[in-house]
Amino acid sequence: MRAAVVEIGIMRRGEILNALEGVGRQPDEIIDLAEVALLLAALDRPDTDLGPYRRHLATLASNLADIPLTERDGLDARAAALTQIVAEQHGYIGDRRTYDDLQNASLMGVIDRRKGLPVALGILYIHAARAQGWRAVGINFPGHFLIAIEDEDERVILDPFEGGTQVDLPRLQLMLKAALGADAELQPEYYASMTNRGVLLRLQNNIKKRVLDAGDHRRGASVLEGMLAIAPELPDLWREAAELRAEIGELRSALQALDRLLQLADDSQRSEAMALRRNIATRIN
Repeated sequence: MRAAVVEIGIMRRGEILNALEGVGRQPDEIIDLAEVALLLAALDRPDTDLGPYRRHLATLASNLADIPLTERDGLDARAAALTQIVAEQHGYIGDRRTYDDLQNASLMGVIDRRKGLPVALGILYIHAARAQGWRAVGINFPGHFLIAIEDEDERVILDPFEGGTQVDLPRLQLMLKAALGADAELQPEYYASMTNRGVLLRLQNNIKKRVLDAGDHRRGASVLEGMLAIAPELPDLWREAAELRAEIGELRSALQALDRLLQLADDSQRSEAMALRRNIATRIN
């Protein structure tokens, strides 16, 4: 079962946030990754017509459905078909030259430019695969997002940044050592399946990190607003939101974020949150 797609083509920022907050109330398994990624991108480009982007997503799925596969075709054949459509026919590839361009983590920007970061590209692969009823997931590999298509017995791992090439065990080991050092060894958690929210938060973390590194705290707070809309139960996001809102002078909004944090916090987080709240409250008084 899939979440209902919002049919409105042009949405104001408040409407986008309302739609994302609806996603935040949904069970993870029905979240439509590509649709929500479009809404998150639209937060930065409100009043943009989402219609052409949704039609392109539908085209990816339709083109993949047109490839003649039978029930006897295994995961390798499915992986080859997926790569044929996304990478070869539509030309999606990783952006090596301007890797840190914010457009690489915006699904709208990725569709416009046909290039992006691994997680944004991976969402397109997952979308097309799931539209066929295939089991497709994101993999939170250290330093590099990957995807997998699976059945009951096996999985095939693909690298969307490298044109959907298959990644075998030796390649995984090389990638891990490049990310974590020569002594690193593969652990099961490194190639475990991600939740849909996890994929979307990894996508947005790419934007948040870059804008905060550039000193744009106001835009960072805006990115966090979208993240909180889809994942309202994560205390660490509320703490970060409170700190950023205080940084840009939105003190009452920062207190509201801390009040929400205190509702969710465990004992290890509570004392720090209360101290931060007292500090911000004195600045108001």
